Amino acid sequence: MESPGPRARCPVQQQRARWERKRACTARELLETERRYQEQLGLVATYFLGILKAKGTLRPPERQTLFGPWELIYDASQELLPYLEGGYWGQGLEGFCRHLELYTQFAANAERSRTTLQEQLKKNKRFRRCVQLQEGRPEFEGLQLQDLLPLPLQRLQQYENLVVALAENTGPNSPDYQQLTRAARLISDTAQRVHTIGQKQKNDQHLQRVQALLSGRWAKGLTSGRWFLRQGWLLVVPPTGEPRPRMFFLFSDVLVMAKPRPPLHLLKSGTFACRALYPMAQCQLHKVFGHSGGPCGGLLSPELEESYKFQNSPYSKVRARNTKESSSALNKAQNPLWFDEGYFVFAKLLLGHLTSSQEPGTQLQHN
Repeated sequence: MESPGPRARCPVQQQRARWERKRACTARELLETERRYQEQLGLVATYFLGILKAKGTLRPPERQTLFGPWELIYDASQELLPYLEGGYWGQGLEGFCRHLELYTQFAANAERSRTTLQEQLKKNKRFRRCVQLQEGRPEFEGLQLQDLLPLPLQRLQQYENLVVALAENTGPNSPDYQQLTRAARLISDTAQRVHTIGQKQKNDQHLQRVQALLSGRWAKGLTSGRWFLRQGWLLVVPPTGEPRPRMFFLFSDVLVMAKPRPPLHLLKSGTFACRALYPMAQCQLHKVFGHSGGPCGGLLSPELEESYKFQNSPYSKVRARNTKESSSALNKAQNPLWFDEGYFVFAKLLLGHLTSSQEPGTQLQHN
């Protein structure tokens, strides 16, 4: 049996070498990107925030709403960079974690900042001219102020990825292992809080938009306190006559069916009138097979006494067009909603959400 050659290395040593290479690569990327990030923060602080403050183009409350704690974030980066350049990763990042609350504050102010920017660009001529002049500087490489404002939130995501990778590739015997581990945990927690804030802001935007689309006395406050998931057109097939397109709004707890108002309506053109609201907790999903013999349709069946109707003569039983196999299932269901095959895209997403805890075969598929 041949003995291993002199150049053969122990698997443990090879693994340690790989960790060290990954650590060095991650550390180098963290340093280089931090330099670029600090440079961009400084450009915005100098050419936008500083000039607007010196000229008095914006009042202090408007300027604070627009930029939030930008200058404090810039100071935190200036404090961190010397530690990274000196190779004191653990000490520098652990000290940087004291400033993470600034990123949470910045995220909470992000929506107000976007709104303020749009309002000031629209109504403040001096501000608009100043912004256009600064955006034309070669230092910004064609980026606009609206592209630069999200920089701290984008950088926080980079911090999470890089610092976690740096901690994972640092050996337990390293002197800065504990510091890097704590920093990675704190940065990840902050990134998660910022993500939650962003999701809530997006949801509020969707709710405001949907509330504006829904009209009628039943629509008031309909979206309050809910999470919007998706919307789309579906065909509802009545017992007699042609299928009727309806707009469906899917929320975290209810499904709203709305009828489009006539385009020539004097006051409410382009809006939708609520016709039914189906609580998801009281709905059942039935597997319905189409004429092709495969799973290509879906049936949402709430019990009649549990569903809330917004019209005097609600849909009772609806049928599937050209679908013989589904007749028995439809006859057993009270007040079902048939999602016609022609509108399968949104229906697939809807049924996929409703069946996330059920067997995959119940989801709508298109043949």
